[in-house]
Amino acid sequence: MDRRRVFKSGWIILLVLVVAACGPAAQPVPPTQGGDGTASPAPITAVAATTPPVAAMPSPAAQAPTATPLPAATRPPEPLATATSTVTSQPLPPTPAPTATRQTRQAGSAVPTPAVTSAAAELSPRIETFISGLDTPWALDFAADGRIFISERPGRIRVVADGKLLPEPWIVLPVREVGEAGLLGLALDQDFLRNRFVYAAYTYSTATGLRNRLVRLREDPTTGKGVLDAILFDDVLGNTTHDGGRVKIGPDGKLYWTMGDAQDTAAAQDLASPVGKILRLNRDGTMPDDNPFPGSPVYSYGHRNVQGLAWQPGTGRLYATEHGPSGGQGCCRDEVNLIEPGKNYGWPVITGDQTRPGMVSPVIHSGTSETWAPAGATFVTAGPWQGSLLFTGLRGQTLYRLTLDPDDPARAIGLERLFVGQFGRLRDVVEGPDGALYILTSNGDGRGVLPADGDRVLRLTFGR
Repeated sequence: MDRRRVFKSGWIILLVLVVAACGPAAQPVPPTQGGDGTASPAPITAVAATTPPVAAMPSPAAQAPTATPLPAATRPPEPLATATSTVTSQPLPPTPAPTATRQTRQAGSAVPTPAVTSAAAELSPRIETFISGLDTPWALDFAADGRIFISERPGRIRVVADGKLLPEPWIVLPVREVGEAGLLGLALDQDFLRNRFVYAAYTYSTATGLRNRLVRLREDPTTGKGVLDAILFDDVLGNTTHDGGRVKIGPDGKLYWTMGDAQDTAAAQDLASPVGKILRLNRDGTMPDDNPFPGSPVYSYGHRNVQGLAWQPGTGRLYATEHGPSGGQGCCRDEVNLIEPGKNYGWPVITGDQTRPGMVSPVIHSGTSETWAPAGATFVTAGPWQGSLLFTGLRGQTLYRLTLDPDDPARAIGLERLFVGQFGRLRDVVEGPDGALYILTSNGDGRGVLPADGDRVLRLTFGR
């Protein structure tokens, strides 16, 4: 027999034995599905930022919480659900050097899954229904006496006391609930137990169309109900969509109110118009002396529809969630932005990866094939998610956990999806004084599937 043939046959046999010992080749993992039913993009990618680090927003140190722990719910909670964590998430938008023309940023190396300590790895997020029976809730805040205040878009502010939703509203406001309009943001004064002030934003009707208003309410000590104390800012252009509406008190003690572009896209670039802006006011409605534009409430501009505000503990940096374009303006590109006073965030001139001198690009956006429809946001101050920025998704039907680069506040290094599609549309997330995370559903807004017991407050904790 030809020695070369014997030698070749021996190598073939050896190769077959090696393949059999190693097992079949690994199969590719199919892409995960986004909350809106579209396939999620490839794993997170990022590049090193080429823009200089952004300075922290000047603000005094955050005050220590004075709230008492929330009482437990008096009825047995629903069975706990464990988070579905999908870390092959959104592509991070890389950051190019500024250019006078629009361009697409180039993807770089893959971003690893956010690191978790071995102790934290033993804990998993669990979520339960804390309160049900709500009608399209929009925002919630905590009083130092243990109560929870919740705004419902039809115009009611509801109160949860001792773990129960009180049957009678705290106040009913004269809102026009249509489309995305109605009663929106709500925030309690930092000194609520003394002055009993609650701030709220809502849409109302006039002879010439919809308008938005920011008011200060007060709790009447004799009745325990809310009454109108003052109109702080009025007659802001409204629409059936893009009314912004988030109301927050920052660590500087100022009142922040987000206004969408009310479908007047050009006005977002007009400093004389309050729409398409983040507004900053004193809590009596006057203009702060240190606002970036003297005599103006405008804090930042060039926004399409900001619905979430959150300040990073320790730095005072402000981050905002913003809805990207849709319809004839393209798709998706929902944003998380690092907000600095006086800066222009580009709408409608740039979106997503596009750049233009004098305009700020987002820390991260959702890409061109997935919609988050981001709403409420909060930073986590304790536990395994400490330091993370959480934000909710309406169309995304997801709780998103964003990890920021500790050395570059304008760079994201990880995005995790949680509870994808399990609870429908999610409107707000707030860290409670008890350390739990409280999440509002928004399935009664005509765009979701409403359970028989209505919209809910979900309570998220960690347990082994």
